[in-house]
Amino acid sequence: MRVHLHDLLEEQAGRRPDAPALTSGEQTLGYAELAGLARAAAAGMRRLGVTRGDRVAILLDKRPETVAAIFAASYAGAVFVPVNPLLKAEQVVHVLADCDVRLLVTSPARWGALAAEAHRLPALESVVLVGGSGAAADAPTVATGTWDALLARDEVPAPARGVDSDLAAILYTSGSTGRPKGVVLSHRNLVVGAESVSSYLDNGPDDVILAALPLSFDAGLSQVTTAFAVGAHVVLVNYLLPRDVVRLCARHGVTGLTCVPPLWLQLAAVEWPPEATGLRYFANTGGRMPRATLARLRELFPQAEPFLMYGLTEAFRSTYLDPAEVDRRPDSIGRAVPDAEVLVLRPDGTPAAPGEEGELVHRGPLVAQGYWNDPERTAERFRPVPDAHAAWRTPERAVWSGDAVVADEEGYLYFVGRSDDMIKTSGYRVSPSEVEEVAHETGLVGEVAALGVEDDRLGQRIVLVLSPPADRPDPAAYDTGPLVAELRRRLPLFMVPAEVRVLDTLPRSPNGKFDRVLLRKEVS
Repeated sequence: MRVHLHDLLEEQAGRRPDAPALTSGEQTLGYAELAGLARAAAAGMRRLGVTRGDRVAILLDKRPETVAAIFAASYAGAVFVPVNPLLKAEQVVHVLADCDVRLLVTSPARWGALAAEAHRLPALESVVLVGGSGAAADAPTVATGTWDALLARDEVPAPARGVDSDLAAILYTSGSTGRPKGVVLSHRNLVVGAESVSSYLDNGPDDVILAALPLSFDAGLSQVTTAFAVGAHVVLVNYLLPRDVVRLCARHGVTGLTCVPPLWLQLAAVEWPPEATGLRYFANTGGRMPRATLARLRELFPQAEPFLMYGLTEAFRSTYLDPAEVDRRPDSIGRAVPDAEVLVLRPDGTPAAPGEEGELVHRGPLVAQGYWNDPERTAERFRPVPDAHAAWRTPERAVWSGDAVVADEEGYLYFVGRSDDMIKTSGYRVSPSEVEEVAHETGLVGEVAALGVEDDRLGQRIVLVLSPPADRPDPAAYDTGPLVAELRRRLPLFMVPAEVRVLDTLPRSPNGKFDRVLLRKEVS
């Protein structure tokens, strides 16, 4: 019975111990070998004092130790927190402090960039260093050790006991009102999600799935969990150039590839040798795929089924468009995935009629547990499902997406837009206020607003609109170069504005807020 995330791995280790589970570079681990590695790491975590419910952060590029640490946390009864390696030190510190991480698994170089901030992480007791060489950075309150030392003892601990509603993971995603917030997932969320996606993609043991997306991203993590749900083979890639993806598809006979629109645009523009085009399916998530790109991919992979998907971290995956419907309705985000129901509701909670715009509301076992240690934002987004016929029942919580959609007469959904100011770029959700806050911290701006503007390649590109600081009031003489350089230093690349516009002053609405509608007209 699959109760915990690690049961996916444990089950396959028993059924097909020698089948390839994970490939990274020249190294391939079978299911039994990977399960043994994860169990040993779990024993090491327990020796370091990790107990049920503790948070274990993993800040690494994609490698076998990254996956082993994720499943080790599950074996140990802990909650894993995958941290995007593209984040800057300040953002990483925010994540680690926000959820009181007790153990961090990372590389020596990344710990070197964080150690000086250890005083801001009172819950952090231990750091496990993976790879690299040389002396570890020193932090008086934190014990450092190596991955090899974590595995040193020959122990096979019994997996932690518990139930499927226990917390399993926290995935950090940007919010519209500030720094990243932690979406809390249970074991049930992860297991049902893996089974749901693998069912409609028809995954099986013969599939080879290329994991091109970050494991801190729900769709990236899904590549691993979906594969392990059916005993498929995962190939890890730390994406550098489009040709890296092409090369690995050819080398390993990849059958399944999921990407975000910006990556698909790059992949559609490069040459694919025949030996690399054996995909059984390709899937898109994280934004709308342009029609021209979809057409090009179908030319490249004529035998592959295209899956167009929509999801949000708070519900993992919500809809997909059946490949048989792609030609009839290429602009649709499809219908609900297995084990989910998607509603289109008016502001008063009543169902919207076909053709009427409403908010997408997702219910079922994929709905996350809420935002870590943030009851106010949890109450805003996770609300009871309207049900006038069951007043006696304990209210069921659904996730209100903030996305406006329209359903047609047959129930197929069409994305209209976001009801908040979140920017969806390169598959990431970016908080405008987080970009604005960093811009203010530079001291190089007066007023500032970050906007998302539609872009065929990125989904949305980030445009920063500002007025000059008081000591340099002339917009015509304002040099944006130093500001952009400083933003590049402080922000991950996907959050750096693609464009900067300088105005005398930013328009405001009657309530004193920046009028983002007028600003978008200004920059469009």
